[in-house]
Order: sequence, then C-alpha cells, then structure tokens
Amino acid sequence: MQNNTSTIEKKELESWDNLFLWHPFTQMKEHVKEKPLIIAEGKGVMLIDIDGNEYIDGVSSMWCNLLGHRNEVINDAIKSQLDKIAHTTLLGPTNIPAVTLAKKLIEIAPEGIKKVFYSDNGSTAIEIAIKIAFQYWQQKGDEFKNKIKFVALENAYH
Repeated sequence: MQNNTSTIEKKELESWDNLFLWHPFTQMKEHVKEKPLIIAEGKGVMLIDIDGNEYIDGVSSMWCNLLGHRNEVINDAIKSQLDKIAHTTLLGPTNIPAVTLAKKLIEIAPEGIKKVFYSDNGSTAIEIAIKIAFQYWQQKGDEFKNKIKFVALENAYH
C-alpha cells in the first residue's frame, strides 16, 4: 500500500513532530536525533507509514484497538452515532448508547454487579476504584471510618 504523502510533506511532518510533539514514555533528547516513524493509516492489524511500509500493530495501539484498524462494523457504528451526537457527559444527563450498553454489560456481569461506571483509561479506572473503596468504608459505619490508607507499589504503572 503506497501513501500519497509528498517528500515536502514528509519533511514538514518530520520537522513538526520534533518541534511540536512530546511523545509519552520517550526520551525526547534522543528521539529528535532519529527520523520519526510516522504512521499514515491502518488496516486490520497493520499500520502503514508515510512511505508505504507496513508494520504489525503488535501493541494494538497501546491496548486500545483490539479489533483492528478500520473495522467496518465499528466504523459504521461510530459514523451512525456521529450523525446523532459525538459526546455527552454523564455528569447528570445520560444518553441512549450509555444506557443500553450498561444494561447489556450488567446482563453478562457476575452475580451481584448492578451498576456500570465508564472510564476511558487505566489511570482514571484506578482513581475511581480507589474513590469507590474509600466511600464504601466511610459508609459502613463509625467503626470503619479509620480505613483511610491504601497500599501502592512504588513505580507502578497506574
């Protein structure tokens, strides 16, 4: 698969990457010494760079794309939803996809789970789990009010 990016555009993209982008988990002093790998598109498990080279997306774009790039079923569902609304908050209001997905998740969840809390990444999932655990012990009664400490691993990922 060959990308239509011109040489001038490639040089600009490479320059702009070094000038304007801070890559996570990357030593930027070293990063700017190398030509950046710039991905132009994806298809299934493959990523295609601006030169048309293909790579297997072995980390599923950091574990967030387990069903492949440009999956038609997913893309069609997203396009259909975008024709209605792109995003609404759950800070009070609700929305049809959030409600219907929550119902489906509870139907397949282990016995006793009755609510769904949506989170978009690991660190916010951990944050809300800590807050829920803290609130649980605070509501258990006065004899549990002193349960305010958490164990954490030093240098842990989340």
